Amino acid sequence: MSATLIVSSPKVNGISLAQDGEELSDDDLRERAYAELLRQEAARLKLVSPRQTSCWLPLTEEEQVIIENMLEKQVLTPEPELNECSRYYEANKAKYVVGQAINLRHILFAVTEGVPVQALAGHAETALLELMHKNAGAGLFDQKAKELSNCPSGREGGQLGWLEPHECAPELARALFFDGEAQLGQGLHPRLIHSRHGLHIIEVLERRTGTQLSFDEVKDKIEMHLSMQSRATALRQFMMLLVGGSEIEGIELESADTPLVQN
Repeated sequence: MSATLIVSSPKVNGISLAQDGEELSDDDLRERAYAELLRQEAARLKLVSPRQTSCWLPLTEEEQVIIENMLEKQVLTPEPELNECSRYYEANKAKYVVGQAINLRHILFAVTEGVPVQALAGHAETALLELMHKNAGAGLFDQKAKELSNCPSGREGGQLGWLEPHECAPELARALFFDGEAQLGQGLHPRLIHSRHGLHIIEVLERRTGTQLSFDEVKDKIEMHLSMQSRATALRQFMMLLVGGSEIEGIELESADTPLVQN
């Protein structure tokens, strides 16, 4: 992310987050703002001494430890119940299959800066329709991959070989392994698949279905996953409340005025 030139420094309750003329990215500014909010909350609780300065300073190691302990006490995270874990398992059983893999090839239409996405999608759709035509020859995919693909695999006719879910971009893993239509078997995928890399024409050559793990086998993993989700939600809500009770200038932060119900 490119840096933002700070002309007039954003502030948190009067504390400047940057020096005039300092270049910081939006993410760096938000990180400073949240750190300052936590330090001020610790000072309000008399866990650390208020700073005698109007400029932001990084947290000391001692302050970091104190704030982590404060969060452990202030941010309560309910443990997931057994029935909640069971519901999650039933809704996400495809994620708990071991040994599944697909042998595939693809044609990538990369989305890069300055490329008109709508025109690129039309180009990709045209190629997909040609490949789906009943008179498409056996070597057409190989030919199109070499002509059109922006992936190095294009030189090999788009061949990617055997891939397991964790070896794919998340969007591809979802479409090819976890979505309701993911178990369609083999052949040319009837739609373009969008990923962070661009638009893909996918052909599944072979598929290993793998073995479904039972709930008992993955219960602890699901419990940990849901606990982490719950913790992240609780921390987000805690920070939103701190933002809602503070005077924030020059930077947009998600806020809430009243306690939120965790969901």
